Amino acid sequence: MNMTGFECVACGRRQGADFRGYVCPTCGNNLQVTYDYERVRDELDLERPFHQRRRDLFRYLPLLPISDLSLAPSLRIGATPLFRGRRLGGSIGLDDLWLKDEGLNPSASFKDRASAVAVTRAQELGAEIVAGASTGNAGSSMACMAARVGVPCVIFVPADAPPAKIAQLLIFGARVLAVRGTYDQAFDLCHEICERRGWFNRNTGYNPYTREGKKTCSFEFCEQFAWKAPDRVVVPVGDGNIISGIWKGLQELHILGLVERLPKLVCAQSEGSSAISDGIARLRREHPDASSIDWSTVRIDPVRATTVADSIAVDQPRDGLAAVRAVIESGGDAVTVADGQIMRAVREVARLSGVFVEPSCATTWACLKKMVAEGSVGTDERVLCLLTGSGLKDVAGARRVAGEPTEIEPTVESAEAALAATGETP
Repeated sequence: MNMTGFECVACGRRQGADFRGYVCPTCGNNLQVTYDYERVRDELDLERPFHQRRRDLFRYLPLLPISDLSLAPSLRIGATPLFRGRRLGGSIGLDDLWLKDEGLNPSASFKDRASAVAVTRAQELGAEIVAGASTGNAGSSMACMAARVGVPCVIFVPADAPPAKIAQLLIFGARVLAVRGTYDQAFDLCHEICERRGWFNRNTGYNPYTREGKKTCSFEFCEQFAWKAPDRVVVPVGDGNIISGIWKGLQELHILGLVERLPKLVCAQSEGSSAISDGIARLRREHPDASSIDWSTVRIDPVRATTVADSIAVDQPRDGLAAVRAVIESGGDAVTVADGQIMRAVREVARLSGVFVEPSCATTWACLKKMVAEGSVGTDERVLCLLTGSGLKDVAGARRVAGEPTEIEPTVESAEAALAATGETP
């Protein structure tokens, strides 16, 4: 294993590889895993840098905090399709739009990348129970991976989480504790119980190993682009862990010389859950020169999140600082859109690309449309939108799309009735 330890995203202090905590013992901020990049570079064949026989995220083992692959869940995690969105991009004059469909992971969301690495590392550390808080996707993902490897799993969810996501948790055999409150309250309760019970805490934006799983998506799309990074990557953002993971992965590829340049990251958020976007805007007002920012002094102010995009509804983003750093260091943007725009985007992505996404990841398309309309994205840029979860996770949400029927026509019983009901072909 090439892991050397941990580094605080705020104060920069380092911990050794044997550190068993989750956050910086000096300042309490989040940690990220560090590696011996010179050793990794010496090991890699730059023509064929990663495992050629594996077609999952574990093919990137030299840059993962794992030593025993026999403990990894034997499911196809990662290797999701990247395809060109010709009709979707063409609808706004964007010539080179690409979509990464993460809804084809085992539990139908991007979060499987994080859970696969976390549950493997948990076993290496001797954990007997894994736990986490979730609005649904992270929890169902953890339950799926835990079921595969046979580790007991406890998930804390807000009581109003979408029923389809709750159903996944229960089917996979997790113990589900519904919390009367928000995701943030479920997060805090999970943290307290893990501390008391000694459970492995998988919580996103708290456990440093989740970022390691999520960064593999950037390895994957750069490899799919023949090691040429796109110009922009649009990421749906709630607690900030996905976008910080994408940035960490891109930086590691750049350090190793596998990509020549880094893309700009776009933080896509709902207007009703905009803590990270607000933080980026404030920092740019206060520090026109980003090099003057002292990250150890930066705090992300919470909001009261209210949005139909439940997967990115977060009051206090748990990986907010790393997410803000990712956008600012990449020279990217933070964009927010109204819930109505998000729900219309669900329909547009489905009808113009053939992918049914949940509201949280439709936010990427809604924000990209806004940027193109404002002239802040060139029509010749290569832009990648991350589609992080299947729309089947929140079918009820899809029924709320503005202007769409909520009920089907009565059943027809004959060809004549069907012809009358269908009229002209739509």
